[in-house]
Amino acid sequence: MRPNGDTPLRLYEEVLLLALRDKEGTVHFGAHVQYGLAAAFIAELLLERRIGVDANAKRQLVDVVDRSLLGDELLDECLEKLTNAKRRGTVKTWVTRLAGLRRLRARAASALVRRGILKLEEGRVLLFFSRTMYPERDPKPEREIVARLRRAIFGGNVDVDPRTTLLIALTHATGILPHVFDKKRLKDRKARIQQITDGSLVGKAAKEVVEAVQAAVIAAGVAASVAATSGR
Repeated sequence: MRPNGDTPLRLYEEVLLLALRDKEGTVHFGAHVQYGLAAAFIAELLLERRIGVDANAKRQLVDVVDRSLLGDELLDECLEKLTNAKRRGTVKTWVTRLAGLRRLRARAASALVRRGILKLEEGRVLLFFSRTMYPERDPKPEREIVARLRRAIFGGNVDVDPRTTLLIALTHATGILPHVFDKKRLKDRKARIQQITDGSLVGKAAKEVVEAVQAAVIAAGVAASVAATSGR
């Protein structure tokens, strides 16, 4: 997908688009977007073959295999943090760390503002507190994403490409998917969603990436649950 003639959307941009209310430009209640973004960074770096997960390590340690930058501000910052780390960390550790990046949501939204997909608006809460919102300017990219997900989840036994597989896994784990589709319909397709997210519908090479990203997805889901129960 090439919105407005630009480069294809990154996974983290797709995650954020789905997590935001279209008109209000605020995050849906219960959508743990910080962890979804962090897991999406790990997924993207795996797809771009910048990092790998040590299959021989018991704790799924992340290795940097290519230090060359991608030209994306957030992804490059994540890659540099991984490269400059004094010791290797687990996928779960890195999801937690990357979820704490400075102004993460705002910076991810700014990328979509530059593309002309979102617009930035300043508002106030209770007259005293300022709030930044990102309502949708161009609905076409999100509609295309939703159509992709709908075909994959509700379209029968169709093939699902790796990026769509990862997006479904990310949004499912972080509570975003129920804001995209009706909860009852999703419940009826629980087996299909499981079939997609376990990587069984993609080729062998892609399946290895999907399996590695599953650790990031699980970490995002666990971290989101902890954040919810602790009132974070």
